[in-house]
Amino acid sequence: MTIIRQQDLIDSVADALQYISYYHPVDFIQAVKQAYDREESKAAKDAMAQILVNSRMCAMGHRPICQDTGIVTVFVRVGMNVQWQGDMSLTDMINEGVRRAYTHPDNVLRASILSDPDGERKNTGDNTPAVIHYDIVPGDSVSIDVAAKGGGSEAKSKFAMLNPSDSVVDWVLKMVPTMGAGWCPPGMLGIGIGGTAEKAMLMAKESLLEHIDISELQARGASNRNEELRLELFDKVNALGIGAQGLGGLTTVLDIKVKDYPSHAANKAIAIIPNCAATRHVHFNLDGSGPAQLDPPNLEDWPEITWEADESVRRVDLNTVTQEDIATWSPGDTLLLSGKMLTGRDAAHKKMTDILATGEKLPVDLTDRFIYYVGPVDPVREEAVGPAGPTTATRMDKFTRTMLEETGLMGMIGKAERGQLGIDAIRDNEAVYLIAIGGAAYLVSKAITHAEVVAFPELGMEAIYEFEVKDMPVTVAVDTKGDSVHRIGPQLWQAKIEEKTLTMV
Repeated sequence: MTIIRQQDLIDSVADALQYISYYHPVDFIQAVKQAYDREESKAAKDAMAQILVNSRMCAMGHRPICQDTGIVTVFVRVGMNVQWQGDMSLTDMINEGVRRAYTHPDNVLRASILSDPDGERKNTGDNTPAVIHYDIVPGDSVSIDVAAKGGGSEAKSKFAMLNPSDSVVDWVLKMVPTMGAGWCPPGMLGIGIGGTAEKAMLMAKESLLEHIDISELQARGASNRNEELRLELFDKVNALGIGAQGLGGLTTVLDIKVKDYPSHAANKAIAIIPNCAATRHVHFNLDGSGPAQLDPPNLEDWPEITWEADESVRRVDLNTVTQEDIATWSPGDTLLLSGKMLTGRDAAHKKMTDILATGEKLPVDLTDRFIYYVGPVDPVREEAVGPAGPTTATRMDKFTRTMLEETGLMGMIGKAERGQLGIDAIRDNEAVYLIAIGGAAYLVSKAITHAEVVAFPELGMEAIYEFEVKDMPVTVAVDTKGDSVHRIGPQLWQAKIEEKTLTMV
């Protein structure tokens, strides 16, 4: 009989969440570096360079890889010979570990969890509760996987109940383009097949904890149906040309994982869950000897890559930029922004549009301003603001026309593509949409020299800030004519990949 102390589990969960907030798994870093080395698309290569630079900075500075520090997901396998020493339930122990991790004064993590999700949507303040899955297994230890899953990638999850004769490959290839770039590729796709609806989703999520090993599988060849699927889908998904951040390129996925389970004769449940460029997970065991010891990775595992602006980059002063200036920008152009911008995401946009509907004046003047879709991490020590990467812009599409036509807003900055509703509003108002790189939040924050809450402080991380920035790197995603790099780039690279494949044949 193994006795595991309550405090050991709490400390282990807290330490694990701090650890994964700033350390990428080394296999992920190696896979991104391999993709970076073979990438031929300049835009995609630049995006991966920023992801790698950001990752190394976070490993050195012990600050979050992404401003979205995730919803905590925990897989717990409890040995049947384990006894607990403590007065809390196992769920409460885990949530106490989450609470301590997310409020750690040296590395505050963003609280993103809202209670009453279809009502008041009130932030719980400490990122609890976690989503916990339990399994009782033979043995005298406890095995735990802790992950922090970003909302942008989780939002792109897909599920279907296929007919037994339907093709899994065809369905996946149909779904991936509909996921856009909001899941921050390059990353992994977890696929669950069989069982029931909830079992397929659970398998897809759990498969993302596995080691990236597609290169080894390619070298040795498939030995079962799941491995055959992995190889076929890896090639065919990458052939879509979506590329890093959806900008078009050779690598969209770094690996594809497949888990299956016996199913009813009438069903073929299938789920896809992507992991983003802020892949965060770690495994540990408790055997009664104390809390888990997580050894820091060697910084030599991170490639020495730099990202620097070249001669094609335009420098933009946000304090003086004009409508005539933005009309000269084209999809794919790289800009370095300096000056003052406002921030605002879902809750702030809802409040602003509600105020505008009443005819009242907004608490901030948006005339000729840019707004950045971000919910930053709180600062520590000398920081102006904590990691502050972009959030998925499509969620703001339904507010975009109102914001542009009733406030004088000139442009927006976010992550991934815009939907047609947003693009139409941008084109009709001759505005622009720019993107910052998802998964490079700490790097972006280094360009922010001052941050001040200027409206809706009650919204916490969703309050409206005014940022002052110096040389913040962005890419033009939608120009004043409504042309989108997220349409042009993937179409171009899909054609290039097809041409290259035909030439090789």
